Amino acid sequence: MIIRCTGKLLKELRIQPADVADASPVGSWHANLLHIDRRKCAIVTHDLTLFTLFIPGLRRAEFDNFDDVFGQALFRAMRLFDFEQEKIERMLDWSRTNLYTTTNDRSVLGSMNDLAFHIRYDIDDFGGLSDADLDEIVVRINRIPCKAIGFAFPVERLDDLLTSAGSA
Repeated sequence: MIIRCTGKLLKELRIQPADVADASPVGSWHANLLHIDRRKCAIVTHDLTLFTLFIPGLRRAEFDNFDDVFGQALFRAMRLFDFEQEKIERMLDWSRTNLYTTTNDRSVLGSMNDLAFHIRYDIDDFGGLSDADLDEIVVRINRIPCKAIGFAFPVERLDDLLTSAGSA
């Protein structure tokens, strides 16, 4: 997979962006660093489906092992939506080795900014990051109809993508 990071996140990851030729959009994600309640958090959004992961409270060790943190967040989110085991395994296989590079799609970044707004609102509604139900937040943001994908729900688009990838 390719994780296209903002400059802020690349700096935090201490990674030089890789030179990536045009890659399959199926395995392409965008990621950004957020500061919420004085904690560093990441938002990671799948380019085609806008399926979004929220990873809160990152510390140096998590930034150093971001591949594992990303894989765990992806697994947890897919379990929340009761994806079939085969689809979860397919996504996790794709995410075992990641290339990090710079962002390249302003539309995805715009959608991420909108989703980040929703995340901040939900966290405030819960009373802060320490009191927030993080699973509920991930469910909520992936059930928001997004204009960039034809007012569909990101979770449904991801399911469709994995269904078509499995039959190909």
